[in-house]
Amino acid sequence: QVQLVESGGGLVQPGESLRLSCAASGFTFSNYDMYWYRQAPGKERELVARISWTSRTLNYAASVKGRFTISRDNAKNTVYLQMNSLRPEDTAVYYCSRSGEYWGQGTQVTVSS
Repeated sequence: QVQLVESGGGLVQPGESLRLSCAASGFTFSNYDMYWYRQAPGKERELVARISWTSRTLNYAASVKGRFTISRDNAKNTVYLQMNSLRPEDTAVYYCSRSGEYWGQGTQVTVSS
């Protein structure tokens, strides 16, 4: 069955960086676009970034463009989200997803001084 397992979240200060990872299994990873979403307390889940199966197409939410970078390693069945210059408003649970159909359990990112 499809499994997505996120890791790499934590508590950081504003301006610092984190790298999230999502390990995928149970499907042919290299055939699918992959997504990172986030959900802050009291807010709806929002799309943060998308990477096509070839890595040729990358899309970002306006709020993270220039600070976050999505990437993937098809040999390791893993998608990454490099987050730089973190802000308090980036605080949320971050989820990876296969096409909005399958979801991981999420990893908490807290940005606070």
